[in-house]
Amino acid sequence: MNPEYVFFSGKGGVGKTSMACTAAVYHADNGKKTLIVTTDPASNLADVFEQPIGHHVTPITGVPNLWAMEIDPDEATREYKERSLAPMRGLFDDEMLKVVEEQLSGPCTEEMASFDKFTDFMEDDNWDVIIFDTAPTGHTLRLLELPVEWSKHIKDSAEGSGQTCMGPVALIQDSKKKYDDAVARLRDTSRTQFIFVMQAEQTSLEETSRSVTELAAIGVTTSRIIVNGLVPEAETVNPFFRKRRDMQLTYLERAKQSYAGIPVQTMELLDSEIKGVEMFRKVAPMLFQRGASNG
Repeated sequence: MNPEYVFFSGKGGVGKTSMACTAAVYHADNGKKTLIVTTDPASNLADVFEQPIGHHVTPITGVPNLWAMEIDPDEATREYKERSLAPMRGLFDDEMLKVVEEQLSGPCTEEMASFDKFTDFMEDDNWDVIIFDTAPTGHTLRLLELPVEWSKHIKDSAEGSGQTCMGPVALIQDSKKKYDDAVARLRDTSRTQFIFVMQAEQTSLEETSRSVTELAAIGVTTSRIIVNGLVPEAETVNPFFRKRRDMQLTYLERAKQSYAGIPVQTMELLDSEIKGVEMFRKVAPMLFQRGASNG
């Protein structure tokens, strides 16, 4: 298989997890073997699917083709350290292992461990679709920028002291190709979609604009923008909702102008919370059967 990768990102609270889960259920119901992974340390994937998930691939009840996982940064760091140290056990004494372990306790080891876990999934060809429900935008961009920095950092360190903030170069040199391959897949628009979810509000518009620009700077194309939570026209008989929708339409128009060439799609505000498999199935036609307009 050559998996398709779909990223959902956005400012906290805009509904990206709901949209990501809706997409996951939709693809699974259409016969695609689908995995949804969250890289958000404050994930609520288990809450919205209404079942335990955690730091392991878990089948979703009631959706035969769907699995999910919540990456735990602490557990990912522990696994990364152990994987790095395992080949050295039996070759070096305890004192040397202790030195290496201390070097693997640098400030960026947790970041590297999280991305390492993330790239494990990008190397896993056993899926048709892998959906990433990512942390609020700033964290996501940092995660995507890391391999570019690491590749240079590893190269520079190999030519110098042989040390990096992540430990000895020898331990992580093999990872460079893995990270470079992951970035190549992120940049491949035939396989990767990057979708931003936003609200029709000033702060959300500004953050999304920054993020689209920053992604472009590392060669990753934004595929679509979802403007979520639009007050339905039918509700505007109420003056409060009319005023609210008018404000939203102003920002929606600005979004279309700001993201010239990027499809912009709207999702209306619903009268109930988007959680649970049946609700995701109800929302899926709204997400997939309505056209998005180009700005």
